[in-house]
Amino acid sequence: MENNKLDFSSQNFYVGIDVHKKLWSVGIICNNNLLKRFTMDPDPKILSEYMHRNYPGGNYFSVYEAGFSGYWIDRALKEKGINNIIVNPADIPTKNKERISKTDKIDARKLARELSNQQLEGIYIPGQLQEELRSLSRLRIQLVRDQTRVKNQIKSMLMYYGKRIPEDFEKKGWSKRFIKYIEAFDFTTIAGADCLRINIERFHRDHDMLKEVLRKIKDNLRDYGFEDLVERLKSIPGISFITAIALVTEIMDINRFKRLDELCSYVGLVPSMRDSGETEKTMGLSRRQSKYLRNVLIESSWVAMKVDPALTMSFNQLIKRMPKQKAIIKIAKKLLNRIKYVWKNNQTYQTAVVA
Repeated sequence: MENNKLDFSSQNFYVGIDVHKKLWSVGIICNNNLLKRFTMDPDPKILSEYMHRNYPGGNYFSVYEAGFSGYWIDRALKEKGINNIIVNPADIPTKNKERISKTDKIDARKLARELSNQQLEGIYIPGQLQEELRSLSRLRIQLVRDQTRVKNQIKSMLMYYGKRIPEDFEKKGWSKRFIKYIEAFDFTTIAGADCLRINIERFHRDHDMLKEVLRKIKDNLRDYGFEDLVERLKSIPGISFITAIALVTEIMDINRFKRLDELCSYVGLVPSMRDSGETEKTMGLSRRQSKYLRNVLIESSWVAMKVDPALTMSFNQLIKRMPKQKAIIKIAKKLLNRIKYVWKNNQTYQTAVVA
C-alpha cells in the first residue's frame, strides 16, 4: 500500500519575514521555487505550526530585518526549531526593480531568495541580560536629551520675555542657585509665571529620573559582574564612567571583533569608498555606525588627546597634514585600540605600554 504521508526530510525551506506591528508578510522558497507568499498574525508560534504542518520533517531557515521588533522573535523562532537570523537592512542585495516597486510581499520574497542563495549574514544577537542592560543605558541617554530640551525651552522663554541671564550663570550651569534665580522672575500675568513654573518642574522631574536611572545602572553593573570591567576601562585616558557604561552596554562581548578594523567599522570610524573604473575616492565617515558610540568616543578622544602624551604627540603630527576634525578620527581609532587591549587582556591601562 502506498504511503501518502508527507515527508520533507533533508529538504531546506527558506522563509523571509517582513515584520510589522499588526501583520507579517511571509515568503517561502524551496529548491529555488517560491512556494508560498502570504500574510499572517505576528506570532512565531503560528509560523512554526504552519511550517511543521505543511512541510513536516524539513529543515527550516528564516530571516527578518533588524528594527523596532528587537530580538524576541528570533529567540521564539529558534525555540520552535526554526534556524533564524536577523540582518541589517543595508546588507540585503536588492534588484533595481525591487527598489522601484517596494511592497511587503516583495520584501518577504527578496529576504527568502537571498537567504536561500546564502547571501545574508546575521547580525550579533545579545543575550537578554545584555539587551536589558543596554536598554537601561539608552534610557539614560534619552533622559539627558529630554533634560537638555527642557533647559533650552526655559532659556528660550526667558530670552523671549527679555529676562537676562547673567554670564556667570551661563558658565556654571544649572545649579540650585541658578534655579532659584530664574524662579524669582516676575511676569505680567499668572499665565507667564505658571508656564515658567511648569517648565522648571519638568526640569526637576527629568533630573530626578536621570539620577535614579544612573543609580540603577551602577547597581546592575555591580550585581551582574561588570563593575570591574568598567573600572578598567576608566583607567584609559579620556574614558569617563559614562563612556565606559556606553562601551560595555553597546559592545558587550569584545571577543566578537577579531580585528581592530571590525571594531572600528561597528563603531563607525571607517570612511565610505566610491570606486569607478580606475578612480577610487574616499568619502567622509560611513553613515553606518553605532549612534550610541561614535559621538561619545570622538568626544572622549578630544579629552584623551590632551591628557595622554602619546596621543598628544600623534595629534600634533597628524594636524600638520590634515584638518583637526580628521586627525581626531585617527586618535579615536588609537583610543579604540587601547579599549580593545584593556578589555581583552583584563588589565588596567598603563601609560606608554599600549601603543
